Amino acid sequence: MKMRKITLIFALGLCLCSCGSFLDRYPTDSANAETAIASVNDARVALNGIMRKMSDKTYYGRDFFLYGDARGGDLTIISSGRGSDFLYTFNTSPSKYSCDDYWNTGYICLANINNLIDNILRLKEEGDTGYDQYLGEAYTLRAIVYFDLVRIYGLPYNYKKDSYGVPLVLDVADADSKPGRATVAEVYDQILADLAAGEALMTHTKVNSYPGYYAALAEEARVRLYKEDWTGALTCAKEIIDCGIYTLYTPAQWVQSWTTQYGSESIFEIGMDSASDIETNSLAFYYMAFGRVANASGWFLASDYFLNRLGEDPDDVRWGVMDEDEFSSKGNGTHNGACYKYSGSVDLEGDGNETFTAVNIKVIRLSEIYLIAAEAALELGQKAKAAEYLNAIRARSVSLEPATASTVSIDMIMSERSKEFFGEGQLFFERIRRNESIEYNDDLAGIAVSTRPKTIDRTFGKIVLPIDQNEINANPTLKDQQNEAYK
Repeated sequence: MKMRKITLIFALGLCLCSCGSFLDRYPTDSANAETAIASVNDARVALNGIMRKMSDKTYYGRDFFLYGDARGGDLTIISSGRGSDFLYTFNTSPSKYSCDDYWNTGYICLANINNLIDNILRLKEEGDTGYDQYLGEAYTLRAIVYFDLVRIYGLPYNYKKDSYGVPLVLDVADADSKPGRATVAEVYDQILADLAAGEALMTHTKVNSYPGYYAALAEEARVRLYKEDWTGALTCAKEIIDCGIYTLYTPAQWVQSWTTQYGSESIFEIGMDSASDIETNSLAFYYMAFGRVANASGWFLASDYFLNRLGEDPDDVRWGVMDEDEFSSKGNGTHNGACYKYSGSVDLEGDGNETFTAVNIKVIRLSEIYLIAAEAALELGQKAKAAEYLNAIRARSVSLEPATASTVSIDMIMSERSKEFFGEGQLFFERIRRNESIEYNDDLAGIAVSTRPKTIDRTFGKIVLPIDQNEINANPTLKDQQNEAYK
């Protein structure tokens, strides 16, 4: 990894000075990494900077969600070459379309997080108090970033956990650091260690804009699900469901919830404002209908596979964030493949910020926790509980029969995941985790794809990204650690 020596403080400065009025700024031209954080207020400022970097278009602001959606089978493209379609076609290599921003942004975030953790630990050793919540949030953020990175660059834990994951960098590294890739299992172990450390430090309350205790617990539920630790996943999910702090939206509330910040289902939500608004680069522009407003790209639209699945119930409330797309405008009948979650609503209401593109990023919602609980309970043979958890979300398909202990299945749970989290960057990771085949709707507009088959499963080498060649050149330790499909 190219550890940009500026003792990592330049990277910290980039995050902090991009935040506008959202936070007080550090003087980034003179601070030393070992003393830049000297007070509780400084710790919050540093966290604000990290959160702002995570909201960038190269991470949660667009590209991370786009990665999970474009590869998952529920999106398709109507034209080649508009931008980011190489994610859909898997046209990646170490030197072209390597998508190195995932790596670079992730490790910039980690550098900032490590700096914050090191400084807080130093202050605590010196006798300062009042830092526990911030330290817990920092540990949680480090776990989240590593979980995202290991899923992009490492094979699924339940497939090849001893294969290469990503480098584990847990301290403020210097310019000469040349870390190699840890195994997937080692990265997962570190993620769970960080989550445990974070949970032990934080208050059991709802936290807006930051990853509080329940966000750490929700992330732990995710990680344990990916490890097939069904008991652990269910235990975490059940604590969140039973705590009473978060409540599911009713079917009547669901569509309007996208116009609301920090609603009753929001466990971890990244705040956006005019300073972080990426406008035409946002998911709002990528997923709305081409030409809906000036410069609306409509680069991705729902596949027929997703629309047919959602169409099992014409009264499903989730149709309320979908509308006609470019395929419709070309005379192909009604095709409601444009998604408006990231515009607030089909009417572009936004969620209370200045523009409809500066919509808060909902990273973890309570509905996901219910579906984690349903899957874990089913795998543990608790079919009645699995049906109960599933039905809490399946109720949004208002005309479908509820699941029962005799009918509940993993297919029903995965179908519900698809319907509930369309456009939220989850499906590819979930299908690969479950060893499902993924079929792509190339035939919708007759797009020829030569860089992957029409149907893949997790034996397809390019389910992980390559390590960028520039990264390998800068860090020779990675030379023999490239992912197999790119050697």
